[in-house]
Amino acid sequence: MIRNKAALIASAVIFSVCMCLYFPFPNNQTLDARETVMSFPIRNQDGYLPLGIIGSLLFLIALILLVIGMKKYHFRTIVLVMIVYSILPNFLISIYQETFASGISAVSYDGNGTCNFDSVKDDVLNGECKLVLHNRSNEAISFELEFLDSYHFEDDLRMESLMNINGPHMITIEANHKETLQMKEYLELYDVPNHIHSGTSYYINIKLIDGKSSRIL
Repeated sequence: MIRNKAALIASAVIFSVCMCLYFPFPNNQTLDARETVMSFPIRNQDGYLPLGIIGSLLFLIALILLVIGMKKYHFRTIVLVMIVYSILPNFLISIYQETFASGISAVSYDGNGTCNFDSVKDDVLNGECKLVLHNRSNEAISFELEFLDSYHFEDDLRMESLMNINGPHMITIEANHKETLQMKEYLELYDVPNHIHSGTSYYINIKLIDGKSSRIL
């Protein structure tokens, strides 16, 4: 079944390097990506990312070496490796958060938060955001939550970050608890330029702040 042991070892090493390049902890480095290959952001709002391009090329080389190293079952092996590669980081993060992590490092977010903004009148909106955070540690955690704008708007319109105007938003989550946050704000935006007038945003990005420590999720 094994044709070339050296090629398989080299493939495993390169896969490990690729995973470390953009390991999604403590911050998710792919949030502002506009184009990605596997877990590699190759372009963001500032242009192409050399490190992301190099990582995607290394990933392709690792796949080629994997095929060279195997006598048969090439397709099955590639599919299996890609599945493991995609789920292993989150699995490792969960283990770490449930064993050694403390403070905001122990907070996980599934990325499925939503924000909705309805116009009340000119420059006044009702904003409502909903998201679920999970404290995986054995101690209660308190932190400040900040909403981050996505990069879907080419003209840099402010949307999700409008929820910060009435902040800061202080959050406390009990030990080993999953908290559903539903935050409603009456937003007066008379002095806020370049903001939306209504709309809905999905998969919102957030920032957790605890003193000098912070995480972007």
